[in-house]
Amino acid sequence: VQLQASGGGLVQAGGSLRLSCAASGLTFRSYAMGWFRQAPGKEREIVSCIANTEKWMQYGDSVKGRFTFTRDYTTNAFYLQMTNLKPEDTAVYYCAADPTVKAVSSCLQLRLPYDYAFWGQGTQVTVSS
Repeated sequence: VQLQASGGGLVQAGGSLRLSCAASGLTFRSYAMGWFRQAPGKEREIVSCIANTEKWMQYGDSVKGRFTFTRDYTTNAFYLQMTNLKPEDTAVYYCAADPTVKAVSSCLQLRLPYDYAFWGQGTQVTVSS
């Protein structure tokens, strides 16, 4: 399995970006998928995710209503559309995937790095005020 994240950049507050994660070697419906971010000096934070057993994407409270996680089965890629960006969204963003079915009620409980077996390389998002 390989994941490659892209789409980061520098944007002003209130702007938008779309991150992409090109995936190979996996079957979308069989994998939990997620977007994480890590700001300097802070722990890696779950942004959005969907577990193998879930139908709908889940979102962290800090991004709910502003970010949208989608998947494209035809291109084997998943995306994070980010709108109304804020300076506190500045971080390196990572995509992740895992084939293991977890006994959790929500993928937001899978918030630790070892909960996902495969990671993209990260893409920097910087939001200026």
